[in-house]
Amino acid sequence: MKCNICGGLMNEEETTYTLQIEDKFVMIENVPAKVCPQCGEKLFSPEVVERLQMTIWNNEKPEKTIKTLIFNYKKAV
Repeated sequence: MKCNICGGLMNEEETTYTLQIEDKFVMIENVPAKVCPQCGEKLFSPEVVERLQMTIWNNEKPEKTIKTLIFNYKKAV
C-alpha cells in the first residue's frame, strides 16, 4: 500500500498511539498500524480504532503512568 501523503510504501508495524484529552495525554503502546517510513504517516484499521476508543473511553486501568515535562515555547524564546 502506498502512503497518501508522500507516496512511500507503507509497512505493517506496531506503533504508539498518543491522544490529548483536556489536560491529560493518553498513550497506547504496541498498536498495529501501517506506517510510512518516509513521512511517518500512520493508518489504523477500523477494528483497531474501535479498540483504541474503547480503551480510552472505558477508563481501563493503565499499565503504567509516566511523568512528562512540558515547556511553553512562547516563554522559552
